[in-house]
Amino acid sequence: MQKTVLISGATSGIGLACAEVFAKNNYNIILTGRRGDRLSKLEEEFKSKYSVDISSLNFDIRDKDAVIQAVKSLKDNNITIDVLINNAGLASGLNTVQEGDYDDWNKMIDTNVKGLLYISREILPMMIKQGSGHIINIGSIAGKEVYPNGNVYCATKHAVDAITKGMRIDAVKHGIRVSQIAPGAVETEFSVVRFHGDKEKADAVYKGFEPLHPEDVADAVFYVANTPKHVNINDLVIMPTAQASATIMHKTE
Repeated sequence: MQKTVLISGATSGIGLACAEVFAKNNYNIILTGRRGDRLSKLEEEFKSKYSVDISSLNFDIRDKDAVIQAVKSLKDNNITIDVLINNAGLASGLNTVQEGDYDDWNKMIDTNVKGLLYISREILPMMIKQGSGHIINIGSIAGKEVYPNGNVYCATKHAVDAITKGMRIDAVKHGIRVSQIAPGAVETEFSVVRFHGDKEKADAVYKGFEPLHPEDVADAVFYVANTPKHVNINDLVIMPTAQASATIMHKTE
């Protein structure tokens, strides 16, 4: 039987790369995201490229009621989820706490922590009912280390690390696997969003070394999802060769 994977934040970056690698490998795909136009285009594109079931759900992961309704639509159509990839997340701003922006803080906490909790809360009972499932949370090196001006973003990714561990404890008796992938620098829209659309600042982050590509992380996610059923990869940290820690990178220019 074909398995079904639901990917949050699937319209770009790591989420989109995950959708590609799982579709290529015969998984049915549920794309989710808040950008409706992009989501619709991707759904059409995937349907033309892959001979698997492709569907999409347009909602903002920060909206609890929208998350509940989206998952209810799956239940109403008797769709089961074998793999949930909690990819939706962002950094917004890069400031000291004393200069922090309240809107940036709320955006990160609501997306990275509460959004992950909302979708997991709705999907986990479905997995428990079917007696199987795998949740893969996309964390970050920021969930392992704290770096200057990263305070609240790092806090949210430390929360993902803790939630992953707690979720694994809660789910283990049901045979549900729970994993975390924690990447270092990945060249996506991440820095553009962090710097509120300033592409020059964003480009400078990745200048002088080769960062991870979204496909690199997607390959790791696929590997974790496809280990034998008795094997669970609890935590996988993946970094560019040129990056030794959150803040130490070997740049050639």
